Amino acid sequence: MEHTELGVVHTAITRADPKAVAALSAFGVATVHEAMGRVGLMRPYLRPVHSGARLCGTAVTVLLQPGDNWMLHVAAEQIREGDVVVAACTTESEDGFFGELLATSFRARGCAGLVIDGGVRDVAELEEMDFPVFSRAVNAKGTVKATLGSVNVPVVCANALVRPGDVVLADRDGVVVVPRERAAEVAEASAGREANEESKRVRFRAGELGLDMYNMRGSLAELGLRYED
Repeated sequence: MEHTELGVVHTAITRADPKAVAALSAFGVATVHEAMGRVGLMRPYLRPVHSGARLCGTAVTVLLQPGDNWMLHVAAEQIREGDVVVAACTTESEDGFFGELLATSFRARGCAGLVIDGGVRDVAELEEMDFPVFSRAVNAKGTVKATLGSVNVPVVCANALVRPGDVVLADRDGVVVVPRERAAEVAEASAGREANEESKRVRFRAGELGLDMYNMRGSLAELGLRYED
């Protein structure tokens, strides 16, 4: 499969292990990104369209043409319980590809949310539905259904490579992609990172300074930092 394929729908994809997906869902995007080696983030211009939006699931990918949402309707048939639709575009477009009607269709298929490097609309309705959407823009401008894209091919969405079946997490801090074969490993590393952060949190609450916890004073002094009364 190549991300440049057009006019194809891959119906058989390999999804990340459900247990690993469930484990990853317990963590925030920042934790997962750090635990994975500080990789996998989409660009920060992707934002939740309503407060409280959060998602974690396996990717059904969509390659859209600018101003054309046809492939989102095609993708609906490929959604399985717990999937997240990840939509990229062949070139930049902020048109309103997605709204309440498509969200209703996606939810009926068990969709856990949408990440789209494009625009969406019907934000009030999406919030009322509590359907998580992370998008490049909010835009009332409609789209057509005229040009073929593809479904379940690798896509580059907001600078991140996403393959069908990879794990996608999104919260108020951003969107991160975990390769499906690394899902269990990254979940374990995320748990370790959270445990380590909790130990530091206890020390900060007790009044300890990061200067001492992280042994920063010597390095700062070597660089010439001085304290003056």
